[in-house]
Amino acid sequence: MSKVEVNQVTQQCGTTLTVGGGACKTAVVDATTVTLGRCGGTVSLASGATQSGFGRTGTVDWQTGSIKTAGFTAATGEGYFCNTIGGIFTVALPAGAAGSIVSLADYSGTWNINNLTVSPNGSEKMGGTNVNAILATEGQSVTFVYVDATQGWINTMDSTSNARGLSPFVHATGGTVSLDGDYKIHTFTGPGTFEVTSLNPSSPGNAVDWLVAAGGGGGGGRHGGAGGAGGYRESPGTATGCYTASPIAGGSAVTVTVSEYPIVVGSGGTAGNRAPDSAGTNGSDSSFSSYTSTGGGRGHTYLSSAAQVGGSGGGGGHPATPGIGVCGAAGNTPPTSPAQGFAGGNGAGPGYSGGGGGGATAVGAAAPGDGGAGGTGATSSINGTPTQRSGGGGGGMYCATGTNPGTATGGGGAGGGGPPGSPTAATAGTANTGGGGGGYGGTNPGNPSPNCTGANGGSGIVIIRYKFQ
Repeated sequence: MSKVEVNQVTQQCGTTLTVGGGACKTAVVDATTVTLGRCGGTVSLASGATQSGFGRTGTVDWQTGSIKTAGFTAATGEGYFCNTIGGIFTVALPAGAAGSIVSLADYSGTWNINNLTVSPNGSEKMGGTNVNAILATEGQSVTFVYVDATQGWINTMDSTSNARGLSPFVHATGGTVSLDGDYKIHTFTGPGTFEVTSLNPSSPGNAVDWLVAAGGGGGGGRHGGAGGAGGYRESPGTATGCYTASPIAGGSAVTVTVSEYPIVVGSGGTAGNRAPDSAGTNGSDSSFSSYTSTGGGRGHTYLSSAAQVGGSGGGGGHPATPGIGVCGAAGNTPPTSPAQGFAGGNGAGPGYSGGGGGGATAVGAAAPGDGGAGGTGATSSINGTPTQRSGGGGGGMYCATGTNPGTATGGGGAGGGGPPGSPTAATAGTANTGGGGGGYGGTNPGNPSPNCTGANGGSGIVIIRYKFQ
């Protein structure tokens, strides 16, 4: 073995000083202190080379050239930008060893809409428990470090701020947020606030489309008419992606400002009952900005109450008490243009069955014997999925004269009634559709059903849509 001892090696010419024998050779620098580089200089690993034994100082190498859009297994020492705009997915952590580190960041600001799931390896733990972590904050970034078998991976850094440049689009919060391509949809199934926090520099870019459906009316009891659908109003849909709006869409998109917009979502009306006598109630109103939809009218209840007007009118029933008539009630009350709903169908005087509740696009059917069908609701794709809402309830059937209770669409409840001793109960309007409650028909003369109640109306809904990218 040859040996050369020197105190200093100084490069005399050229631009490169080579130490070592090339491939398959090892160069050893043996000293208590080794200094690489000089002040202001750069020390680099050759392309494709790796390092070991240097350890880490709590940092990762961010993989900027590989934005993640689907599930993958992370490697220790790396940071990943995760884009969930196309849907939720899972990041599998590597097998943990003390000091292992992985960082994740919300690439598109959509973790609040499509969550990112982080799964530990096998039986390893996250913060002392073998469960997945769900990252659900917009603009979040996190760093996990594996500590030991007792606690496993612990989140050592968590940024929940969304420090981004001012977006050239509307940005807002409130309700349940979903995506339809380049558009965000805020769905309110109860009262809340639509808060706009930033705007498009151009006013036309701040237009939001909307759908407002009120609560459906309650169905009537015994020989009862059905509840009318909650009033239905919708913008034309041309401002935000030209989705397919309902045939009764009208008004205009709302141009928002940076402010808070209170959202009211109406509850469904209560059912009428016979034994004991009690009138049902209309549905409650829903509203957004300057647009209000009126609650659906209650259905007729035998001996107790007449059908009531509303966004759509309640169905009529058997008029045994003077002043409580057979006629269905008017819809579109108060009037809007286009109409927010239609009238309920008439009940049957001699036939005892109830008329269908009015719907968003059609009147409720009359009841010559069978219960009248509810008026048809309105179908819109404002949330990316064609959905029918605000259908009238089906009228109740009296079994001595009819064969079928009234049917319903668009979230309306079906009517009730049927054979003596085994009648079919009326069906409630579906929650958050504005559907009217089904009416109840009764059994045969002199032998009313023990349960002569109609069904409740369905609660309303408010949906807001705008371009966010």
